[in-house]
Amino acid sequence: MNDGLYPLKFQTQYKERIWGGRKLESVLHKAIPSDISNCGESWEISAVQDSVSVVSNGFLAGNDLQELIEVYMGELVGDSIYEKFGDEFPLLIKLIDAQDVLSIQVHPDDDTAQRVHHAYGKTEMWYVIDAEDDSYIITGFNREVTREEYLACLSNKSLKSILNIEATKPGDIFYIPSGRVHAIGKGVLLAEIQQTSDITYRIYDWDRVDANKRPRELHTDLAIDVIDFSEAKDSKWTKPDVENRTAELVKCNYFTVNRITLTETVHRDYDLLDSFVVYLCLDGQMEIEYTQGRYETIAMGETVLIPACFSHIVLRPASSCTVLEIYVENV
Repeated sequence: MNDGLYPLKFQTQYKERIWGGRKLESVLHKAIPSDISNCGESWEISAVQDSVSVVSNGFLAGNDLQELIEVYMGELVGDSIYEKFGDEFPLLIKLIDAQDVLSIQVHPDDDTAQRVHHAYGKTEMWYVIDAEDDSYIITGFNREVTREEYLACLSNKSLKSILNIEATKPGDIFYIPSGRVHAIGKGVLLAEIQQTSDITYRIYDWDRVDANKRPRELHTDLAIDVIDFSEAKDSKWTKPDVENRTAELVKCNYFTVNRITLTETVHRDYDLLDSFVVYLCLDGQMEIEYTQGRYETIAMGETVLIPACFSHIVLRPASSCTVLEIYVENV
């Protein structure tokens, strides 16, 4: 183990969005800068170009994530992950507040993204933290459709009639593979875990205009080539909460996301994992003992990255605490 590493926190990057609100502040107690009026996203950990996360705690504060991977390599991210991704961190972790409905959009897969953009594709998952009574998520189509049907509905603005619309509540889980048409509905606050990619093809934006009264750009031609037109089945699920035990929410080739609700001390053994671990705190507060007598604290709305070189950590909740546990396996 490298004595220079420890659990890393990063400066939150807040993003103004036309559909954003203030729930990151009112629900998760995050400190939104005063110059952002509609805060749609907080980027918790990012390796996206021009938005690379910068460490905020400890003696490595001020260094960005890419610089750290260049120095610590597999000790930070895991040997197999470093071998595949090099200095690029493979995940982008966000919190999203949709005060208004987002545009209907789709993301390309790895092959298309590499060919067209020289980048990774975008598969993601959502964990709903807060939702209003009439909130919903759009995910895929409510039946199998043809390209011709889709284009006709897009042309006559009846696209919503063929979309799968799911009522949502806190604790709901959505898996959004590349190619699946989707949108976050009004009143939803959620955590998003995704591949490191910022490629979005906007399909329809409800005829909204920007601050200059102009419609936002659409990507109809790019989208048509990547959309999965099959029926979206089993697009939403929940997992029962079992205190002090891991509940697996999503496991795919790009990430594994678990939920842990702690009411007592829990030991986590990562000896066979060969990956960093990220904790995103949804509620409460806990101490993370990473070396005997050395701790880092995480509270609601905060995110911390545990380097891969720590094979055993101890989680001690202040009273109760719920976190998402995120890592990469099967690389």
